[in-house]
Amino acid sequence: MIIRQSIAADHPQLLDIWLRAVRATHHFLQASDIDALLPQLRDVYFQAVELWVAVDKEDRPLGFIGFNGNHVEMLFVAPEHHGQGIGRALLDFGRQKHSVMSVDVNEQNPQAVGFYRHYGFIQTGRSPLDGEGRPFPLLHMSLPAQA
Repeated sequence: MIIRQSIAADHPQLLDIWLRAVRATHHFLQASDIDALLPQLRDVYFQAVELWVAVDKEDRPLGFIGFNGNHVEMLFVAPEHHGQGIGRALLDFGRQKHSVMSVDVNEQNPQAVGFYRHYGFIQTGRSPLDGEGRPFPLLHMSLPAQA
């Protein structure tokens, strides 16, 4: 696996990974919520972050991470590759670039909350609404600097 900076040509495959991963893990979202988020991801969010992609030997995307400074704005892995260390590798990559990292995680996504806690993130706060003002609580988490 290689982690490289994403290019615009990756975006259709990254959207597909996002869509499949969200459907597999974000059970609290309705189909209409997902449909509303997809164009925002494609048209706004991908361009607003420093986007890195994990690819296989044939340069096929397996997962991706997006940073705004030291904040993880997005981290998604293709569902068929969950549990294979790709998410951890993307965070390890981020840790090399940022001594401290933060992330906001949907409280209703226990798999993601557990993943970040297992990695070492600690909860620093909670918001009852997501960034769009919808009733999807967020846990604010941070990863302390390495000793």
